[in-house]
Amino acid sequence: MRTTGLALIALVMATTSQAQLKIEITSGVTDPIPIAVVQFARGAGTDGLDVAAVVQADLERSGRFKPMARADMLTQPIRSADIDLAAWRQQRNDFVVVGRVTEVGGQSVVEAELVNVLNGQRLFAERFATPSRNMRAVAHRLSDAIYEKILGVRGAFATRIAYVSVDGRPPAQRYQLLVADADGENARVILESKQPLMSPTWSADGEWLAYVSFERRVSAIYVQQVRTGKRSMVSSRAGVNGSPAWSPDGKTLAVTLSGTSGNLDVYLLDLATQSLRRVTTDPAIDTEAVFSPDGKELLFTSDRSGNPQVYRLAIGAQDRPKRVTFSGGYNSRPRVSPDGKLLAMTTLDAGAYRVAVQDLASGTLRVLSRGRQDESPSFAPNGASLIYAGRERGQGVLANVSVDGATSQRLKADAGEVREPVWGPFTTPSQD
Repeated sequence: MRTTGLALIALVMATTSQAQLKIEITSGVTDPIPIAVVQFARGAGTDGLDVAAVVQADLERSGRFKPMARADMLTQPIRSADIDLAAWRQQRNDFVVVGRVTEVGGQSVVEAELVNVLNGQRLFAERFATPSRNMRAVAHRLSDAIYEKILGVRGAFATRIAYVSVDGRPPAQRYQLLVADADGENARVILESKQPLMSPTWSADGEWLAYVSFERRVSAIYVQQVRTGKRSMVSSRAGVNGSPAWSPDGKTLAVTLSGTSGNLDVYLLDLATQSLRRVTTDPAIDTEAVFSPDGKELLFTSDRSGNPQVYRLAIGAQDRPKRVTFSGGYNSRPRVSPDGKLLAMTTLDAGAYRVAVQDLASGTLRVLSRGRQDESPSFAPNGASLIYAGRERGQGVLANVSVDGATSQRLKADAGEVREPVWGPFTTPSQD
């Protein structure tokens, strides 16, 4: 791998101007769970983030909960023992979250309790100690704990997304690759270029991004460490270099190359040795390959049947690729859910390009989005929802939809347009 100059990295890491995402809830479940998140008490010497407000926003944004407005709260308990169960039940709450923030040894300590007011059961008591700069990450982890305890599904509020922002008009456009919290906050520029940036994808450990850059006026694939900004160009071969996707072990990229012939095929690129292995040889276009969660198969888009459809191929097998999608005349950009049960894709539905999921066991297809040009779906690491790119009034926006279609959100940038989102994996607190 060839490392680029430090001057470029220094310039990128110093960049502070970026498109901030604002979230608008567009639909939720018909009977959301009523919950009260009481403002946390603060000890002497504490100041800063309103943890309870972040938690309340997370839960409301999921579409699964209906948080109580603070103005309607008659009391402000800080411990489970202080909760008047009958009073909170009378105000039609099922759950109450209480907590406090203190300073201990130069760190902020957040203590929180979740109580079921219908039966009085304390469902958990959580304690987080962290530097003050990480308080938002702690708030998201608390939201995750509440979500999982009540719904039985691991929360993904403490994860990150990457996306491309485009500002300006040709020929003076500015492209940025950004990483933000799942709620769009804490957006940070990873790379900036006057030439297109495309196809970001996370490594399974959340440490690296791979992407396509045209900064040398031709396509090239780079990998970049998110934390340090260290980056390397891993493919700048003749013709197209596109659609990188990490193997689960982080050692290999599936890439699309055209070579001098111009025909697109899928290859496996060993990052340590730079060795290439061609895995498709059809004269049709084969592209957008991704690994199955166990790393044993590739799913990719091919027009070998006459129009774009999704195929799967066992790595190392001599069998021909097998077609996976049969509904409609266009299915592309496959993404597999973390449990390997669902396939997300862009499908042609009623004359519009929309995001859909297909049950890989039964073949049943469900269209989830309602836009005219929705694309680039990416699963949350818990598999419960998808983020994707769409267009609204000619502007690129991001959107989020649950895999059952019950809840949805729109994420708009306050400047420019946003595209090609990809949801990062679960990470340890030290990576936040």
